[in-house]
Amino acid sequence: MNPAMGFPMEMDQFPGKVWVVSHKPVAVAAGLGMMGIHRNVIHEKFGNFILLGTILVDVEVSESSQPITYNPCLECKLCVAACPVGAISPEGAFNFSACYTHNYREFMGGFTDWVEQVADSKNARDYRRRVSDAESASMWQSLSYGANYKSAYCLAVCPAGEDVIGPFLADPKTHLKEIVRPLQEKEETIYVTKNSDAEASVAKRFPRKKIKHVGNSLRPNTIKVFLNGMPHVFQPGKSAGLNATFHFTFTGHEQRQATVVIREAHSPAFIPPVGIQMAAWERTGTGKHRPPLPQARSRLVKGEDGPSDSALAAARGGRLRRRTADRHAARYASRALCSGVRPLALYALEGPEDARGGGACRPARSARDR
Repeated sequence: MNPAMGFPMEMDQFPGKVWVVSHKPVAVAAGLGMMGIHRNVIHEKFGNFILLGTILVDVEVSESSQPITYNPCLECKLCVAACPVGAISPEGAFNFSACYTHNYREFMGGFTDWVEQVADSKNARDYRRRVSDAESASMWQSLSYGANYKSAYCLAVCPAGEDVIGPFLADPKTHLKEIVRPLQEKEETIYVTKNSDAEASVAKRFPRKKIKHVGNSLRPNTIKVFLNGMPHVFQPGKSAGLNATFHFTFTGHEQRQATVVIREAHSPAFIPPVGIQMAAWERTGTGKHRPPLPQARSRLVKGEDGPSDSALAAARGGRLRRRTADRHAARYASRALCSGVRPLALYALEGPEDARGGGACRPARSARDR
């Protein structure tokens, strides 16, 4: 069986699990790369500029691949700086609903919300008040030629990968000027749900971008979908100072008990914060309650060289075997690379004069550079 690389999916299950195979964890297990902080698989040679597909076979496999021993992600935080909705935090957390609401505006839930705008409009003039001509044309384009992502900026700016990193190493300032800055300064509409973390992030970081409140149609139709979806729509920024525990008992056709714990979303670097902890119990045939198996979580894999430290892997004879490996290691082995620099100030690579950057951030030079 060869499941679709993207679409079509099992939309009769929406808004639950609509995909047949999760290609990213399969790719990681097969040794094709590791998940970066932007939640995309980074291939050690081609970076995140890859398309994933999976073939399921009903035969015995005599030899299997193993995950690579390090993460090619540079932890450079360029994806953090470029994301228009702040879906990627500097600490490594990921806001699913922020990314989904904007980037997938013309897919699934965003399309459903647009249809509701059409249905709710009193007349053509009222529709044009709700939806601009450009938005209507963009939706037509997606319907005609395939749905468009609104901002895959995290992919565009990522310099990781042997075949990709060269220009960035040679001239980081040009990479920032020609690739990252234009995305940050682009005047565009950003789609957010009202009073969300994404709305606050756009208002704070991107004054040139226009905020538009929309729905994302993430409406659970079962208790299972409701509970499984809570961590994905939880807004960590809105939970600051909140420490609460809620116990739910669901009655009716789908009986279930659940406990939801909310606490301030603070956690060690590069470990996804547990903003919501959830425990749901199902009644077994013995009449006793048992906790379900833990849900799989996307996380950054830590190898023996530390989280996402491809630089050290290269320095120790790892998989980066290009002549730039030693320069790569010298410049990026330290986690201090631009650490603490606010993403909006990205990234003052030389000189302390950029007041927003909080100081200089110069890449180190190896002996070969000197």
